[in-house]
Amino acid sequence: MTTTSLDATGLKCPLPVLRARKAMKGVAVGAILEVKATDPGAVADFKSFCETTGDELLEWQEDDGVFLFRIRKAG
Repeated sequence: MTTTSLDATGLKCPLPVLRARKAMKGVAVGAILEVKATDPGAVADFKSFCETTGDELLEWQEDDGVFLFRIRKAG
């Protein structure tokens, strides 16, 4: 399975989600997009993003102020 990475650290809401939406266009169905972000609002934003798009938020974690989101593209 292919994983694509996106570094959205330092960006404020809504830029991490907007960049992820654009990156998802190049991700194959069933593949994973990993997004790193530092905006605490990104947690709620990515949950809403996945509910809206149908993509699956596999997990998210926070380590020293950096959030990592793993999203599987729906098909």
